[in-house]
Amino acid sequence: MSNTDKTNRKGSFVAIAAMFFLFAMISFVTNLAAPLGTIWKTNYEWAGMVGNFMNFFAYLIMGIPAGTMLMRIGYKKTALWAVAIGAVGMFLQYLSGLVGSETPTFSVGGAPVMLNFLIYLLGAFVCGFCVCMLNTVVNPMLNMLGGGGNRGNSLLQLGGSLNSLAGTVTPLFVGMLIGEITRTTSIGDVSILLWIAMAVFVATFIIISFVHIPEPHTHGAGTSGKRDRYSAWSFRHTVLGVIAIFFYVGTEVGIPGVLIFYLSDSAVSGITQNATAVAGAVAAVYWLLMLVGRLCSSVISSKVSSRVQLITVSITAILLIVFAILTPATVRVSVPAYSVEDGFTSALVPISALYLVLCGLCTSVMWGSIFNLAVEGLGKYTAQASGIFMMMVVGGGVMPLIQNAIAGSAGYMASYWLPVAMLAYILFFALSGSRNVNTDIPVDEDDEIKIPDAV
Repeated sequence: MSNTDKTNRKGSFVAIAAMFFLFAMISFVTNLAAPLGTIWKTNYEWAGMVGNFMNFFAYLIMGIPAGTMLMRIGYKKTALWAVAIGAVGMFLQYLSGLVGSETPTFSVGGAPVMLNFLIYLLGAFVCGFCVCMLNTVVNPMLNMLGGGGNRGNSLLQLGGSLNSLAGTVTPLFVGMLIGEITRTTSIGDVSILLWIAMAVFVATFIIISFVHIPEPHTHGAGTSGKRDRYSAWSFRHTVLGVIAIFFYVGTEVGIPGVLIFYLSDSAVSGITQNATAVAGAVAAVYWLLMLVGRLCSSVISSKVSSRVQLITVSITAILLIVFAILTPATVRVSVPAYSVEDGFTSALVPISALYLVLCGLCTSVMWGSIFNLAVEGLGKYTAQASGIFMMMVVGGGVMPLIQNAIAGSAGYMASYWLPVAMLAYILFFALSGSRNVNTDIPVDEDDEIKIPDAV
């Protein structure tokens, strides 16, 4: 092997490692929203998923601009802007724990809404900008470093494994720090986690500053002087994939998010002690299973197509959720839990919770598979498609909010018919919607910058 080949492979390895780390950061920031929502829910019954909604609503605002940034200033500068914005968002959430709760600003349903809650929502919104920009960088880069196709999906799943690891640890730590929720519980009780997050963002900024990241889709505005009559929207399978991503993220976030509220509600779940800690531990298992699923997928993706994987997990997830809905709450199973006060304990939870956390094995491979199928054959339109996909991640805020509203009126388990419907659409996308029927559109793949193969 020549020295040039060795240098290219080393540079490719460093770029992949950087993308993996950013994948973990995305999950860490995103998965703070639902467990922190349990704190605000004690003050405002309607507020449990509002922070999560603000986090994902930012995708709708930032998705297209993030894709534009990617093309104009490149992957590295977009990532640096993202982590800087993330540090600001975390500081705002920390600040919400310092501001007094005695300052009302307006009322909802006759109940006063305090300034500290508004600051928290602003912080969640700013963090949403961060993770949107990071997602815009990470997904097309990993898919491209893997060479697209099955190999690109394999890298996406491997990076997603670190995403799931961070998702496993985050609700578990928050649940341990909070312990038993009371009217006096505040964001200040988890301030150490927010300080850690800010420190990690600063360290990430420094590390990424020194890492070489390839820039395959960068070009300034007006370089050609011509208006392209095609775009990522011209591809049928991409449009259908955008909708699939919207529903997928809504499903992935909604399943454990509503489950946390369900198990934390002692009157419904039957958990009489440390219900919030138990809920955090069970939700952590969901993300742990996503880690397991993505590791397994990263191994088999070179041999099993994204389409076959997506069909299999969609059907399995639908069956698991239907079992959870139809199984009586009186059928229970023992699970391990941990709280600061009591240490390691066990608790009886409805077996429906077990069916729902098993869905983590299924949702684990959906993001990479949908993204891989939806951008196949896009060539120069890939970066634009990535921005569109990030915009549709707003589904992770919209659909859980709708599911939470259904849970409030019809019951927690009845609300899971919404994820069943969304999974049915994802199954349709896998079966027929993912086929590229627009192969006649020129994508100028030969003009793109070539990236060395991944190690």
